[in-house]
Amino acid sequence: MQYDAIIIGGSFAGLATAIYIARARRTVCIIDTGLPRNRFAEHSHGFFAQDGKAPGEMLAIAREQVAAYPTVSFKSDAAISASKAGDGFEVTLASGEVLGAKRLVLAYGISDELPDLPGLAERWGSTAIHCPYCHGYEFSGQKLGVLSLSPMSVHQAQLIPEWGPTTFFLNGQDAPDETIMAQLRARNVVIEPDRVVALHGEGKALSGVELENRRIVETAALYVGPRNRLNSDIAQQLGCEIEEGPLGAIIRTDAMKQTTVPNVFAAGDVTRAAHNVTWAVSDGVMAGSALHRSLVF
Repeated sequence: MQYDAIIIGGSFAGLATAIYIARARRTVCIIDTGLPRNRFAEHSHGFFAQDGKAPGEMLAIAREQVAAYPTVSFKSDAAISASKAGDGFEVTLASGEVLGAKRLVLAYGISDELPDLPGLAERWGSTAIHCPYCHGYEFSGQKLGVLSLSPMSVHQAQLIPEWGPTTFFLNGQDAPDETIMAQLRARNVVIEPDRVVALHGEGKALSGVELENRRIVETAALYVGPRNRLNSDIAQQLGCEIEEGPLGAIIRTDAMKQTTVPNVFAAGDVTRAAHNVTWAVSDGVMAGSALHRSLVF
């Protein structure tokens, strides 16, 4: 079957794109592996009228609603390649199946590359977090930490005191310049220069950050800004222009979410340096409506 659109990725951006295409009565196939980036978080915050809902529950409801449209199909599979084919595109799945469409949407998301720090991975999305707007309120007034990983970590260390007393763990790296240090002192940020060796706490809870001198600093939540990677190289296969963002690669799009390759759109985390559910859904709305108009005009 030749679809009007294939969407690679069925999380928040992909589903938001799909419902706009479906409501325009066009055929759309969503290819999804079922591994959304925020699957590690128990709750999602800040999304209009859905504050505090479990991400998995939100996605299940959205998928059910999208699936109710008769022009929508789902493939629980991974897209491994895509190429131009005549006036459209062909997408090959891990199963070997080949699908065709007039338009493509890349919404396959990103993965965080966590540092190899004992105790971090099992707390990721719970008490080891990256976005204060998504999770900071729940730790209001408690002792907080920021792990230095990149130049963006300084920005985090300046911001996080809005939610509670903050320690900036330099993790053995050089201290910022004196101008930045003065700004951190003005925000009452405590500087810990020693290397971090482990996180401690019961279950997913965090009680302390252990330093290489075996001293443990009481900490309820640790902010980490890891680098990330695109979950697929399909954008590169198609020749889409890739930009280097502050923490990883980004697919370049215009205001209508079209990539530098005609008739290929992209939405969600793959297109922006800042990430949350609201932005992902907003991108999907724009991509879906713009894609439909490209079919008409």
